[in-house]
Amino acid sequence: MLDLKLLRQDPDGVRAALARRGDDVPLDEVLDLDARRRELLPRVEGLRAEQNRASDGIAAAKRSGEDAAEAIARMKEVAGELKGLQAELAQVDEQLQERLRHLPNLPDPRAPAQDTVLREVGEAGRTGRDHLELAGARVDMERGARLSGSRFAYLRGDLARLELALVSWAMDKLAGHGFEAVIPPVLVREEALYGTGFLPDTEQQIYRLPEDDLYLVGTSEVALASLHAGEVVDELPLRYAGFSPCFRREAGAAGKDTRGIFRVHQFDKVEMFAYVEPDQSDAEHERILAIEEEVLTDLGIPYRVVDIAVDDLGASAARKFDCEAWLPGQGRYRELTSCSNTTDFQARRLGIRFRPEGGKPETLHTLNGTAVAVGRTIIALLENGQRDDGSIAMPACLQAYGMPEALPSAVAA
Repeated sequence: MLDLKLLRQDPDGVRAALARRGDDVPLDEVLDLDARRRELLPRVEGLRAEQNRASDGIAAAKRSGEDAAEAIARMKEVAGELKGLQAELAQVDEQLQERLRHLPNLPDPRAPAQDTVLREVGEAGRTGRDHLELAGARVDMERGARLSGSRFAYLRGDLARLELALVSWAMDKLAGHGFEAVIPPVLVREEALYGTGFLPDTEQQIYRLPEDDLYLVGTSEVALASLHAGEVVDELPLRYAGFSPCFRREAGAAGKDTRGIFRVHQFDKVEMFAYVEPDQSDAEHERILAIEEEVLTDLGIPYRVVDIAVDDLGASAARKFDCEAWLPGQGRYRELTSCSNTTDFQARRLGIRFRPEGGKPETLHTLNGTAVAVGRTIIALLENGQRDDGSIAMPACLQAYGMPEALPSAVAA
């Protein structure tokens, strides 16, 4: 949620920033509603004070035996006027909140007009077999579809163990960077999705359980952001590493990436989430990106870092970096991880503040970043690890977690 104080102080600046996103937002309506609300509030408070004085006057008149008819008549008049103004205030406030909830975060001025490649790391350009050819029956799409429909799969045998090794290794690595491990709920209430900016924005991607009024999350970011909802935290930074299944309907993706497990409805992910003081969020964004790059480097996956275009940012992000892995089976870079600075947008919607030393509570900043998107990371490991002899090399960092030096390929050498 945007800061109303900022909207009042610099409406032209806010309008120009939102225009960079390509959003046509009804900012004038927001400002008009805010002005009317601020006009009504002192009138309502004044009438409440007058009502209290009249009530005290009636009580005093009755105690002294005086005629309280005039005071009673005045209190009824005030009560009627107050009721009308309170109803209008409630309506104006509801309309204001509805308009505000549709406004995205202000983009960082440095967010580029077009996706911009910042650097390429590792030896890209190699082509080869794709992950389904290499995995064979260990990625069982046919039985997954029979069980649950398209875009579901069974992960079997040593690839199931590869997932467990990846998750354990990633969680240990993040612990070394000061992140507390969390396994959060994956069913959440609507306010959690609203608070993180996924509603109203990505309804078409979210699975809903209407009988229970709950939603399946597409990322543990939702639960990690809500961990301190409504709280004032005393110590920052707070850093969490969440592991969870994630669910996305992939509406609008019909016919897109239908082969294999690149774009599926259910996948597992290790997510980083940080709460920081506002003047530290830029540095934290770079820190999270550096950890994502460290993960890819340790796994031996060629990648590039992309500064995402301003008109392609999600509603909550002020700036976002993607790490795209080179996939030999597709012969191109594809998104593997991303990290976003959401500044005070999520914290304001969720009511999360921090208390500076000796000061009043202030809104903090939140950031998120993917450490390991398991399915896509397995694709990258299989395709980049394929050898001429038919085996698939495994990274040394995973061998301490039960993985062999190499896995067999389903394709003969």
